[in-house]
Amino acid sequence: MAKGYWVSVYPAISDPERLSAYDKLARPAVRAGGGRLLSRGARVVAHEAGITQRVVLIEFDSFEWAVAAYESEAYQKALVALPDGVERDFRIIEGIN
Repeated sequence: MAKGYWVSVYPAISDPERLSAYDKLARPAVRAGGGRLLSRGARVVAHEAGITQRVVLIEFDSFEWAVAAYESEAYQKALVALPDGVERDFRIIEGIN
């Protein structure tokens, strides 16, 4: 079964403190959904039209688990806390077996 991944890129963060409030709600929701944080805000070397801002990569045992975690009540509550001043490009992708 192919793994699933959440990939989030943050081109603009105008309120890091409010992003932290989202993070406090999102972490337990992700763990409850079986997610494992692989990278968050580590060093980035961007090429072409790449974005060097914050990048978050979370792994799930399957694509279906990744989708279910996003749709979970706990994660939806975390999304409400995501501040308006945060621009985010979020994707759920399926890994290769």
